[in-house]
Amino acid sequence: KTLASSVLARSQYAPALSDDQLLEEIERAAFEFFWNETNPVTGLVMDKANADGGGSPGIASIAATGFGLTALCIGHQRKYRPQAQIEQRVAKTLRFLAQDAQVEHGFLYHFVNAATGERARASEISPIDNAILLCGVLTCREYFKIAGIHRDATAISSRVDWPWALNGGNTFALDWKPEHGFSRLRWDSYCESMMLYLLAIGSPTHSIPAECWNAVRRPKMVYGGRQYVSSPAPLFVHQFSHAWFDFRDKHDDYANYFENSMIASHAHREFCVELGQKFPCYSGDVWGITASDSSAGYVAWGGPPLLGPIDGSLVPAASAGSLPFTFRESITALKTLRSHYGSQIWKQYGFVDAFNPLTGWASKYVLGIDLGISMLMAENARSQFVWNAFMQNRMGRFRQGWTWKSNSAMCFKDSSTSEFLQGSSVITKGSFDFGYPDFWNTESILMPDRQKISASAAIIPGSSLTINRK
Repeated sequence: KTLASSVLARSQYAPALSDDQLLEEIERAAFEFFWNETNPVTGLVMDKANADGGGSPGIASIAATGFGLTALCIGHQRKYRPQAQIEQRVAKTLRFLAQDAQVEHGFLYHFVNAATGERARASEISPIDNAILLCGVLTCREYFKIAGIHRDATAISSRVDWPWALNGGNTFALDWKPEHGFSRLRWDSYCESMMLYLLAIGSPTHSIPAECWNAVRRPKMVYGGRQYVSSPAPLFVHQFSHAWFDFRDKHDDYANYFENSMIASHAHREFCVELGQKFPCYSGDVWGITASDSSAGYVAWGGPPLLGPIDGSLVPAASAGSLPFTFRESITALKTLRSHYGSQIWKQYGFVDAFNPLTGWASKYVLGIDLGISMLMAENARSQFVWNAFMQNRMGRFRQGWTWKSNSAMCFKDSSTSEFLQGSSVITKGSFDFGYPDFWNTESILMPDRQKISASAAIIPGSSLTINRK
């Protein structure tokens, strides 16, 4: 039976698992990826692997490794493996990162040879991917309370020269390569980089000014009557920082970011429901598109507004990554996918990275970062474990400028006088152009090797939204 035919009959099926049973399956399967698809000497986690296991070209991702280190903490707490084995794996990984990995000003390259830790694929030094790695490192330091782990984790986090990556500005450069130096593009608009700025401001050895937090632009977006801070980007930008940082009941001068991600997740679900007019596989019970594998390679897609060549594909990590924000809607979507499509999309490591019920295509792969966000957010939804462990560390604590508030009617405060809350954009329902967007007027949105996109301006057809990039 093809995926295309099964979607026509999906109403005949009913979820067979309880909420907790499904989340346990998701976490156990993801843990198996992080345990198996890791170099046994270095502890570096493969960027991707076959959904049924193996097949990695030997290229590791430091972002996947950051998720993987956190996954080991979860697996230790839930006893997915003998705890002594997990402790040994963590200690070995941190020792390698501290002593043997190739670094530049304390930063690792984004993609590295899994056996040596040396730069691979002419990769860049990416501040955000290093931030993800450090979140995993710091989670291990706080959770295990073992002397060697604490020593090496502290060494890894303390050596990062955050001011260097500012490159003379007040926002981080997008990346750095030895061939040409720093990119002219910057992490200067709201996205997953919240974790980057908070880690750098909180660094005990190489901190950046707290004013850098305020230098990031926070455009407002309105969709379906919902107003929130966002940029034209996949849904993961509202998820990744929240995997470790507990933003609940807190706000700064601009937003309550947890509530902001709740609103963004609801808006994304409504966006998918609207897309159901063109792609009948989308509905209130089957939704979720974020950067993922596709039949044409790696794609950054999602919305609102429409981003990338959306073709009816579904990405399970999109709804899974929003479990703490939209639990009932997310778990319903995940149950529906699990029960209706079964072994066509559920493999050894859980859900395949993406699939298209309309064409019958299903990815052969899983990606470490997508399994990672699914596992961590599932655990936070179940027990708040990652938040509780990570937030013990100094670099994860919120400092001056933050207010604790038990409830707020709006996700952001009245900041109309702030130059950083600018560009309020109304995304009109039903006005989408379903072709390839003129994305940043440069190269295709398709990114087979997941390299950073060079950009000057984002122009999204079907809306009035234009984000100018410095």
